[in-house]
Amino acid sequence: MPAEIEDYALLSDCRTAALVSREGAIDWLCVPRFDSPSVFGALLGDDDQGSWQLRPDDEGAVAERHYDGDTFTLVTRWTTSSGVAEVHDVLPVADRAADGPERIDVVRRIVGVSGEVVFVHRLRMRFDYARALPWVRQAGTDDEPELIAIAGPDSLVIRGPRLTADDHVHTASVRIAAGEREDAVLTWHPSYRPAPAAIDVDDALARTNAWWAHWAERIDATGPHRDMIARSLLILRALTHRDTGGIIAAATTSLPEQFGGSRNWDYRYVWLRDAALTLQALVAHGFVRAAAHWRRWLLRAIAGDPAQMQIVYGIGGERDLQERELTSLPGYRGAAPVRIGNGAAEQYQADVIGEVLVALHAARDAGLGESEFSWPLEQALLAHVVARLDEPDEGIWEIRGEPRRFTHSRAMVWAAFDRGIRAVREYGFSGPVETWERLRDEVRADIDAHAVTDGGWFRQHDETDEVDASLLLLPTVGFCAADDPRMLATVDRIEQTLLTEGLVQRYRTAGAVDGLPGSENPFLACSLWLVQQYAATGRREDAAALLDRVCALANDVGLLSEEYDVTGRRQAGNTPQALSHLALVEAADAVRRAG
Repeated sequence: MPAEIEDYALLSDCRTAALVSREGAIDWLCVPRFDSPSVFGALLGDDDQGSWQLRPDDEGAVAERHYDGDTFTLVTRWTTSSGVAEVHDVLPVADRAADGPERIDVVRRIVGVSGEVVFVHRLRMRFDYARALPWVRQAGTDDEPELIAIAGPDSLVIRGPRLTADDHVHTASVRIAAGEREDAVLTWHPSYRPAPAAIDVDDALARTNAWWAHWAERIDATGPHRDMIARSLLILRALTHRDTGGIIAAATTSLPEQFGGSRNWDYRYVWLRDAALTLQALVAHGFVRAAAHWRRWLLRAIAGDPAQMQIVYGIGGERDLQERELTSLPGYRGAAPVRIGNGAAEQYQADVIGEVLVALHAARDAGLGESEFSWPLEQALLAHVVARLDEPDEGIWEIRGEPRRFTHSRAMVWAAFDRGIRAVREYGFSGPVETWERLRDEVRADIDAHAVTDGGWFRQHDETDEVDASLLLLPTVGFCAADDPRMLATVDRIEQTLLTEGLVQRYRTAGAVDGLPGSENPFLACSLWLVQQYAATGRREDAAALLDRVCALANDVGLLSEEYDVTGRRQAGNTPQALSHLALVEAADAVRRAG
């Protein structure tokens, strides 16, 4: 059975990611990309779906762990009855000159600290989401053994201690004394190519730590939440593909929003909205080059016709994200189905272009220069907004029910026109600015007339008096002031109907707007949006208290998932969630600005 979601730490080389449990098991690894099929899939089943456990053979061993500074080198210190030793887990960042996609390495280094400790490797390899049992053979020499596993297009070579087989499980025992170290390295490569040479582990670890530290040294966060801000920014970088610039929503698929339920989705793709919001957080902290990289990704993904634009793409800009269910992975603690692909690729979400243009305008304000195609791309996106101006949509929450005219979506349409107008008026770009100004004002008038209840609060959509946590974003894009009476009434209504033990739900699932069975837990990003609203309206103590509450829900290495189960006192949903971490950065910034 997999560990609790909060018991997992993230490894990343900015091409793929691994999740390592507190008990030393790598239960999730997809190669060579974040969205590739898994070779370790125990996270969505059990060890039979693939896992690599490395821990002392002392069942009473106690683990403590941390990242090595501002890096993703995970250090787990094991204290046993016979001694103390550490395991250093790393996905080495490839040398830029190397052909990175041709290999992915996972390093597990044991370091003796005191006494003597016996560690045991238990390796179960299951390729293609546990649908392919590999052909495994021994190679190498007595002094430098290698284990080779091949299935279809994929091959693994494991170098280190000699592993022996017992019913498709490969094990090895390693005795480590103080001052000694022992390395095990798993390398993925295409099966049609020869196995690449072994890496120099010392050089790879030093280079990787230096790469992360160099990136992190630009983080300017201060204050009581500096460590959480820094770790959140690092996680946003860890979820950004180094080659393509695509920013994924989370490193996992199908971790349940409701335990035992079916609200299980694949988040290993690039949502334009989530990526744009991530860019805003990065740009606000000086990482403008990330915006330039993603803007090039965006141009490639949208290509020649914005009318064909999707709201979510593959990491390289792939369009075919057909959603399907796997039977080879039984699901996290039985939460089925496990899905790959995402049907949201076929939805219309009217807010998305607004988020994209807000982010690109923020990058422009921060000094990002224009490329030959960047402003024409924004003009084309605005033309698409005009073409679908009054259509109902599936909204920010990607409902599977009937499309609606969501207030948040309409406000983001307003924001799209607003940023286009500002680009012309403030930066001198060309465009039909008078038309945009007219349409922007018409959208505002429509919201003012149809999106406010008799009670004075903004409504979720124009056929209900329910509220939605996405309404908290209206002031952040400039649609209205945070202390607008309608916003204050909306906050009051959210506090009355969407708070669960102080945390904010997205909306009331009992309203059946999403067309899905079951319910869900409070959504962490929504709670952090409420922090921003509190901070902007003088409720500094409330803002600080809620920020502290959310930060306390992070695990021991600073990771937040999508939601939090207040009954079970545990994280829920895919992890680590970019939206949670970018919202934390923005909330902490808001509290700091509020003094």
